[in-house]
Amino acid sequence: METTDITRAIAAATSAAASFGLPVSGATVLHNSNKLALQLTPCDVFARVAFVGQEVARFEVELAQRLAEAGCPVCPLEPRADPRVYTRDGFAVTLWTYYEPVTPRVSPVDCAKALELLHAGMRKVDVPSPRFTDRITEAEEVVADPDRSPELADAERVFLGGRLASLRRAIEERGAVEQLLHGEPHPGNVLSTENGPLFIDLETCCRGPVEFDLAHVPEAVCEHYPDIDHGLLDECRQLVLAMVAAWRWELGDEFPNGRLFGEELLRVLHDGPPWPTLDTVTRRLDGPWESPNETVAAL
Repeated sequence: METTDITRAIAAATSAAASFGLPVSGATVLHNSNKLALQLTPCDVFARVAFVGQEVARFEVELAQRLAEAGCPVCPLEPRADPRVYTRDGFAVTLWTYYEPVTPRVSPVDCAKALELLHAGMRKVDVPSPRFTDRITEAEEVVADPDRSPELADAERVFLGGRLASLRRAIEERGAVEQLLHGEPHPGNVLSTENGPLFIDLETCCRGPVEFDLAHVPEAVCEHYPDIDHGLLDECRQLVLAMVAAWRWELGDEFPNGRLFGEELLRVLHDGPPWPTLDTVTRRLDGPWESPNETVAAL
């Protein structure tokens, strides 16, 4: 968000929290891209703010409640406020429990166990949700429309569009079992808390094979997750690299160094296997992990 938008977004989040009598005298920006993540103080509330129409906050709030009831390791909504989306000045605000991190990162073993527990709980939750192929379609639409990705060279547009289409076919032809997934369970969406690892940013949830989720996590996490179809995982890793590449070339993308990431992801796709994980690509370019698609990097 631009500076003027951040000021208004903070005011919207402050207003939402204050409506429940929560004391707010300050706000710290934790992450800023297409969405804004804030720590409101002294009430210690985590607020997520997006422009109305650029979020699926109602879906996320409902799903967070259902998953918490199912015992899933997810960050809960703020218990002192009503569990809903607050609309202020053109912004959609959701309020969540804030956790101080107990370690800089969640260990691969703990992350794998938490993800396995999340997937088990998600199999118990029946909610209407998009399929992972809907996200492929979103990426294909960005690539196919020069008005939405004007800086993408024509040859790369053909290459990336073809790769997305062929990977869609290859993954669907496997006929793998599908279930509700997080959608982007990368390290930036896992909090290290006293209660163990907790997943955030549920608006990316979709249905698909578990390997689609595993394609977003470091290799060390996959080593501790049971019963992986490694052929399917390779295809899903390549698919994730292609989708994120498409989003980085979209006009108006606010991811830091987005064009640099877009160029690197295209290079990786041209180079061929073995397919690196997203965190590997990120470390090459930017050091510590940052989210690839407008999500909170750390709390």
